[in-house]
Amino acid sequence: MIVNEKVNFISNWIKAYVDNMPSKAQSLVIGISGGIDSSVSSTLSAMTGLKTIVLSMPIKQKSFQHDLSLKHQEWLTKKFKNVEAHTINLDELFRAFSHSLSKFDNEHGFANSRARLRMTTLYQVAAANKGIVVGTGNKVEDFGVGFYTKYGDGGVDISPIADCNKTEVWELGKELNILDEIINAAPTDGLWDDGRTDEGQLGLKYDELEEAMNNPNSTNRAEYEKIRKQNLHKMDPIPVCKIPN
Repeated sequence: MIVNEKVNFISNWIKAYVDNMPSKAQSLVIGISGGIDSSVSSTLSAMTGLKTIVLSMPIKQKSFQHDLSLKHQEWLTKKFKNVEAHTINLDELFRAFSHSLSKFDNEHGFANSRARLRMTTLYQVAAANKGIVVGTGNKVEDFGVGFYTKYGDGGVDISPIADCNKTEVWELGKELNILDEIINAAPTDGLWDDGRTDEGQLGLKYDELEEAMNNPNSTNRAEYEKIRKQNLHKMDPIPVCKIPN
């Protein structure tokens, strides 16, 4: 499928999902970070014509990341009349949260807690607007190496770009005329004070991950499998203790 067909297919899929819900949602709610995944997902959502609420939710955010988020907000609201944009600063909430849990200090835990506080915020806004939460995860992250926060950015109602590799998402971004600053920005989850990138955390570039995911004989396959194995608990169903009859 060529890129412009893919754009229309995904946007139509989102609209059809809402139209076929037993209790039809009245809005789409999505968190934007200034990254390519959320920029593409929010634009595809806006293309449905449904009320689309985009939230920028900074928590100790690097200014360049938040600036891109605000620029995308502005771009979306100018382009689509059905888009409503809000910035909800979660710094104070996160400070209270981390202070209350100071006896359980853990850097990785608090990084994931940022994502989970954002998820909670998205669902509160969705509840107030009879909406559903739209995910932003791509294929290599969601189903390849599990590079997301369980019950954080992994906690969504629908995942419109989860069958698209990262390189495909960049192609979609270009087709949608997403801001060049966003397309060219180094991908980052924005959860760390040092501003570390996704590829820096993973140890492989996205094209290397995608190649290893699809090629069992890849020179990067062993490293890909190592990352995947560590995160399989996110992708497998929750273990349930089955009681015998």
